[in-house]
Amino acid sequence: MGVTRKRKHITLLTQLTILIVIVICTSALLIIVLFSTMLDDIVESYMGEQAMTVAKLTAQNEDIIKAFEDKQPSVAIQPIAEEIRHISGADYVVVANEKGLRYSNPNPENIGEPTATSNDAVFKEHRSIIYRGEGVSGPAIKAKTPIWNEEGDLIGVSSVGFLINRIEAQVFDYRRHIIQLSIIPLFLGIAGAVMIARRMKKLTFGLEPEEISYLFQEKEATLESILDATITVNNEKKITSMNRRARELLGDHQLSVETIINQHQLTTYIDQVISTKQSANNKKLLLDQQFYVLDASPILKQDEVGGVVLTIRSVSEIEQLTEEFSKIKNFSENMRAQNHEFLNKLNTIYGLLVLQEYDRAINIVSSEVSDRQDVISFLMSSVRDPLIAACLLGKVNRAKELQVQLVIDPGSHMSSELEMSKSNQFVPIIGNVIDNAMEAARKKNRSEGRVNVSFTDLGKEIVFDIEDNGAGVPEKMAEEIFQEGFTTKSEGDHGIGLAIAKSALNSLNGQIYVAKSELGGARFTIVIPQE
Repeated sequence: MGVTRKRKHITLLTQLTILIVIVICTSALLIIVLFSTMLDDIVESYMGEQAMTVAKLTAQNEDIIKAFEDKQPSVAIQPIAEEIRHISGADYVVVANEKGLRYSNPNPENIGEPTATSNDAVFKEHRSIIYRGEGVSGPAIKAKTPIWNEEGDLIGVSSVGFLINRIEAQVFDYRRHIIQLSIIPLFLGIAGAVMIARRMKKLTFGLEPEEISYLFQEKEATLESILDATITVNNEKKITSMNRRARELLGDHQLSVETIINQHQLTTYIDQVISTKQSANNKKLLLDQQFYVLDASPILKQDEVGGVVLTIRSVSEIEQLTEEFSKIKNFSENMRAQNHEFLNKLNTIYGLLVLQEYDRAINIVSSEVSDRQDVISFLMSSVRDPLIAACLLGKVNRAKELQVQLVIDPGSHMSSELEMSKSNQFVPIIGNVIDNAMEAARKKNRSEGRVNVSFTDLGKEIVFDIEDNGAGVPEKMAEEIFQEGFTTKSEGDHGIGLAIAKSALNSLNGQIYVAKSELGGARFTIVIPQE
């Protein structure tokens, strides 16, 4: 069997470095080529202009013009032309007569010889020219201009040249400097490329693009698989993502990706998480008369909050669990209250038996059995709905534990049996109001606290009256007490019970009224229509 070699993977860091280096090298090369081309043109043009300047200075030299009248003009012209050549840096300065015979030349042997290039432009057209041509000394940039005497006659030509090989040497020197200077930004660019690539790798936590893509797909799949509504928002409270369950649950509330949350409770919880950098769990939330449970957790980046993750659960989705939990809770409260009460009475009976007070012990047992049986018999005969009967029995036991007297009007009667969904909503309403009444009565009167409960379903409505001898509710606070978060208690998680009751009543098309009780405290009247 042959061994399969795994293809070596080029990392993002390497790819970025190579790409940036190639771009920088290509840019540097193009700049060098561009500057070299420009240098060739600039230097050639500059040398041509310089040659023409020297040629005109030579043609206008008075001594050279006068020397044309001598029998041997070259004797006077040659030293002047050589001096001009040395001063100007030209490779040759040649002065010739109208026949093209040289009067000066860097090589004295060429004096008297005709010029190697044509002078037609000067003699026939009477104009100065700059051109590139071949001469005795080799290829050069040349300039030729006519020489005129004082009478205005054309008497000769001044020719000045700069050899090409000398110009090329100068251009090469310039190019060498450009290349040397370009090495500096090249190295800076390479170093910057490496730094940028490493920075990007750090920002992506060392992950390659395909790994980032997979993680994004994995995150999307994870969010979609969560059964609870999950939403992420940034610090501006704009929704950045939400799973399928969130879209189903909150679509009616006009919440979608890219929208900004402006619901007061949600923004309050989001601001709390951003400011404290701590999670907020199991918060009660009311959205358009619907009740939710909210968890909010910060998204931290280098110890700074970059956003918030919201997990929202609808109470309606857990009604079945709530029903089971309510039954278990009521049963647990009954058992706990009965256990506490019976333990105290058992200890009392035990003490009486030890003291041989048998008659008194028998009386306590008989009284307890009678009271318990009376309450159970009354609720079974007067309340047809089992959940409401269980709730009232639980509150009787709870009242004994709190040492508050809970009195159910013996004339009360409820022959209606609500649907399971309505009963599940109605029981928490009664329970919350009775709990608040017992707390208010106990807080003001301690063991003298009293709560009266009466109910009836005569007519088209079910009516519950719950009154206490507590501190009462001021008239100006009659509406405020039903707002979420309002409480007069200083400890614990309070301020939601009456808000829940109000919300549940709205869904049942019911009403709750607050008035002053004849006992001196508050009187709550709960009314819901019957079908």
